[in-house]
Amino acid sequence: MTGKLKIGFDGKPRCLWPGDLPDYLEYHDHEWGIPVADDYRLFEKICLEGFQSGLSWLTILRKRENFRQGFANFNFEQVARFGQRDVEKLLRNPGIVRHRKKIESTINNAKQACQMMEEFGTLAAFFWRYEPDASQSIKANNRNTDFTPNSTTDSEDLSRDLKKRGWSFIGPTTAYAFMQAMGMVNDHTEGCFARELTNTARRQFSRPA
Repeated sequence: MTGKLKIGFDGKPRCLWPGDLPDYLEYHDHEWGIPVADDYRLFEKICLEGFQSGLSWLTILRKRENFRQGFANFNFEQVARFGQRDVEKLLRNPGIVRHRKKIESTINNAKQACQMMEEFGTLAAFFWRYEPDASQSIKANNRNTDFTPNSTTDSEDLSRDLKKRGWSFIGPTTAYAFMQAMGMVNDHTEGCFARELTNTARRQFSRPA
């Protein structure tokens, strides 16, 4: 371990937060911070960040496949049609986080996502408008092992806009965790091997218009 980096079993320097857990390492090395433009994956990420509130991200990550099965692979057009029977079914599902308000929030947010599709064409076009200027990006390199992110002015603006549009469970901290996860910022610690890989992916990424 050196500074805010940890040398892994493979000799690669990494951020501290994934530790030595294989599923956490897989997420850190190949997914976290890589730019996403697919609307269903964006909806998945923002919803799961909402479910993570008050819990560890590892808990959510290990339940992600169950969430996908329960929420129609986060196809928000389908989720928007969920009714009370679907809510009760999800509350009986031990494979997800059984929190009524968060489940109902996901259905509500799916309805708002459908409306935003009509306005912006894609969710990606809306979300990527909030990408910070590279010179002003704040790196959350004090990220702790509970995967608790910081908030920024940009995440506050995104949270505020979504709330005006009727979204719920999307405060500034959740919004920033989403921005980190979907590649809008690169918060891999300086010296982490994945940081430059993520920078390359961001340079090659075509921002949605």
